[in-house]
Amino acid sequence: MQRAGVRMNSLNNTSGDAVLLFGPYALHVRQRQVMRSGVALTLGGRALDILQVLVEQAGQVLSKQQIIEQVWPDSVVEEVNLRVHIAALRRALGGGRDGQRYIATVAQRGYSFVAQVSQGEDAGWSTGEVVAQHNLPAMLTPLIGRNEQVASLARQLSARRLITLTGPAGVGKSRLACRVAELLVGHYRDGVWLLDCSSAAPEQLLEQLVALLQLEAAGRPALDVLGEALAVRQCLLIFDSAECLPHVCRQWGEGLLAQAPQLTILATSRQPLYARGEYCLPVPALEVPSRAAMHDRQQVLACSAVQLWVSRVQACQPDYRLREQDLSAVTEICRQLDGLPLAIELLASQLDVFALSGLRAQMSNGQWLLSLGRRTAVARHQSLGAALDWSHAHLSEQEQTLLRRLAIFALDFTWQAASAVVCCEDFGPDQLRNVLVLLEAKSLLTVRVDHQTVRYRLLNTVRVHALRRLQACGEYPALQVCYERYMGYPQYSLASA
Repeated sequence: MQRAGVRMNSLNNTSGDAVLLFGPYALHVRQRQVMRSGVALTLGGRALDILQVLVEQAGQVLSKQQIIEQVWPDSVVEEVNLRVHIAALRRALGGGRDGQRYIATVAQRGYSFVAQVSQGEDAGWSTGEVVAQHNLPAMLTPLIGRNEQVASLARQLSARRLITLTGPAGVGKSRLACRVAELLVGHYRDGVWLLDCSSAAPEQLLEQLVALLQLEAAGRPALDVLGEALAVRQCLLIFDSAECLPHVCRQWGEGLLAQAPQLTILATSRQPLYARGEYCLPVPALEVPSRAAMHDRQQVLACSAVQLWVSRVQACQPDYRLREQDLSAVTEICRQLDGLPLAIELLASQLDVFALSGLRAQMSNGQWLLSLGRRTAVARHQSLGAALDWSHAHLSEQEQTLLRRLAIFALDFTWQAASAVVCCEDFGPDQLRNVLVLLEAKSLLTVRVDHQTVRYRLLNTVRVHALRRLQACGEYPALQVCYERYMGYPQYSLASA
């Protein structure tokens, strides 16, 4: 490789045959390849475009809008797409290793390529075309309100090898994982492969992965075959719905990562895997309007939960617009659904049947809300009730007991309140502390600190499901008495809460 020693700051219009050299890399403009020691890096088309724009104007600060206009000249693109590709480029180029930086972020301004660039020749380039490989499902609808999470996850994937997206049923963990994987698919030389852990037994899942990677087991254990093959491959594996096989996924993750230095694993789960090196990234619910802002159209429409509502209603009613007189009703619906994307989508699909006033009336019927679903989904995702039934079935007896008893609280509560109301001879305070932690870890209980006081709350959908079980088991009357005695107002009626 020879370097001509020409700085690129003045060469904004390079020829099609140019080879731009920086660090150990050579960017072949015409061949659209980045080489290192004769080996092509795996980069997607947009990432290559961004890299070329930055390299050809090395040393200059380019605003995000300038880059977007050059890379996506005929499209309306959000900044999150640019941030995702920048993060992937940094990972691919190894920015920061050995003290070498390539792409710098200039606060409030944009990005700059800060490495020295020259124009020359690279004898080690190859015309081999890299084809993106994956089995990701097609995204049929846009992912709304997740720009910050998409950018954050893309950054974390550049630095961490095992990430678990955690959160309650219906919060959108799988969609977020697939969206980020879709954006980054061109950056993994040997592909992005998704395993649905809810769809098959562990042995069948391993056989599926062997087939996806076009390997031959020849009678050998599939896990051994995968370990050997992945040792020399650069892949992203997605363990979707890992809570179905938490111990198996932990074992697979730890074992494969130890054997395969270029492997990255992204899991989605209602609870952590508790694996070595695991980084948990909680997926929050969508933003809902505050009650104080529910009459301000601009503030209401700025919330991602409402944006999702409007988008999904428009899928059935293309002319739908959120009217001023409907702001408070839609705000209350999104708040009652805790900003959960799945719940909002399911309810929005019913607007043409019940109208807004009818939907609000139906929401008082908890059984109706839990029964809403999609027949095309897998069994445990066909409705909110099915998803919560599955979660309940995988709880211990103590966890099931505490969860249904906590449904007595219509609002948030402290440990002291829970201890006074739900504890009894067969469920003491020590057990309460331990099981509260377990329910939080399994995304069935939310926790916040208010003025140094820890407060717990069941999501509304979880509470409706647990309350139904509380009433069915016969504990409700006695527990209601304990609750009223603790609260000090016996006229309180849970049935109207």
